[in-house]
Amino acid sequence: MKTVNATREKHYVYIVRCSDGTLYTGYTNDLKKRIETHNLGKGAKYTRSRLPVELVYSESFDEKEQAMKREWYIKNRLTRAQKMELIESKS
Repeated sequence: MKTVNATREKHYVYIVRCSDGTLYTGYTNDLKKRIETHNLGKGAKYTRSRLPVELVYSESFDEKEQAMKREWYIKNRLTRAQKMELIESKS
């Protein structure tokens, strides 16, 4: 049986722009802390050599599964150009 928290946790899919201009897509349940972790060099292996990173896009979800599916889709189905369009659409 699944328990429900009184304060529901949000789940986020995010895109950061690395210092070399590349994009990294990830998932977290604490967006601010995750970006800080990336910039401390303790985030994803990909971003460690491309610091600093800048948050350029995020979406929030109520369910972890929704966020994970969206992260997979962005990482595996969108081209860089489509990711840039997504980022621009939120500006």
